[in-house]
Amino acid sequence: MLKLENINKKFGDFRLAGISIDIQEGEYFVLLGRSGSGKTQLLELIAGLNEPDSGLIWVDNENVTKKKIQDRNIGLVFQDYAVFPNMTVFGNIAYSLHCRKTEKKEINERVNRIAEELNIHHLLNRLTDNLAGGELQRVALARTLITYPRVLLLDEPLASIDASLKDDIKRILRRLNKKGLTIVHITHDYREAVSLATRVGVIHNGHLIQVGTPAEVFCKPVNKFVARYSGIRNFFRVKFACEEGVWKAQCDGTLAFVMKEDNYPVEGLMIIRGDAIKIHCVEPSNPPANCFKGVIREIFPSEYGMEVTVEAGEKFFIDISADNFKQLQISELSEVWITFPPEAGIALQGNF
Repeated sequence: MLKLENINKKFGDFRLAGISIDIQEGEYFVLLGRSGSGKTQLLELIAGLNEPDSGLIWVDNENVTKKKIQDRNIGLVFQDYAVFPNMTVFGNIAYSLHCRKTEKKEINERVNRIAEELNIHHLLNRLTDNLAGGELQRVALARTLITYPRVLLLDEPLASIDASLKDDIKRILRRLNKKGLTIVHITHDYREAVSLATRVGVIHNGHLIQVGTPAEVFCKPVNKFVARYSGIRNFFRVKFACEEGVWKAQCDGTLAFVMKEDNYPVEGLMIIRGDAIKIHCVEPSNPPANCFKGVIREIFPSEYGMEVTVEAGEKFFIDISADNFKQLQISELSEVWITFPPEAGIALQGNF
């Protein structure tokens, strides 16, 4: 549906290098990256605002690499909305149809239809200079969707919206996607990717590092950068060895973790998600392979509930729910046991 083949583009000292993505019709693809990673530049290449130095861009098996933005049947919503402040909401939404000399009756029908769908019908006669961020985002979406694009490109669509309004915009985007609209959404917030994407691509320094479902990318990151991006804080420099048929990861200190059976390098980096580790107030009667005694050093509220830091030969950052925290009745300096299964340990392929 939308295909990028080995896209390369130099912007001053920065360069997009060898980017290839194949996005299927009806997918919600989130391109995730920090500021300066190249995600906006890539979106502009897809839209037709810039042309790659080399590589090809395909839409519905048609090579659109050198086509202008108006000839690609691609809709683009900018981060700053780019609405016309001197026009009403109706005028903004209808603008592209007027440019195409669409009949007045059809313009009215299409504007009213899309305004109803996005719940902004009551704003049609208002100017845009006093609208809230969520309302402006809906106007920008409506102005783009009224042309029936094959692909919708979103540049940080939730970045300037109050937290209380983000869920409303997410519901709209999910509904549009469920109706079959292919969406490419760029963001720096991995939580948006988890809540919206059918597939995720992670971009860093102009290179596409990993592509997969949210579960594949965030539960099995290919390197330390992706792991950190997804909120993982437990990193251990280890040496891998198989002893009597059991794979172990030996830390620099005294701890050794039992790993699931696999082919591991001699040494590398192992990670554990914070929510994969359990805390026990007493030593488990039938302890799993990985069971360590430790002391709680810090407790902080987090988006998951509570983050508990345990010193157990190595430092562990553990995410637990608020309800679980209340049941455990633990505090700083409490002695606890931590456990996790062998499959919780993930060996990374890279280290940057």
